[in-house]
Amino acid sequence: MKVTVEADKCVAAGQCVLLAPEVFDQRDEDGVVILLDEMPAVGHHDAVRESAMVCPAAAIHLAER
Repeated sequence: MKVTVEADKCVAAGQCVLLAPEVFDQRDEDGVVILLDEMPAVGHHDAVRESAMVCPAAAIHLAER
């Protein structure tokens, strides 16, 4: 799985960080998403998929490999 984010679309809801803190973080100043791991381990895939599904801005994109 490869993860990409569109930071300019992010509304700083933080759901991704709550679901997959190993893969996502938020900037301190405005809460915008930071991608920590664009190729997460298999054990994180379900949480990353859920993060993408619940993102209110649809700013998380996944490419399954």
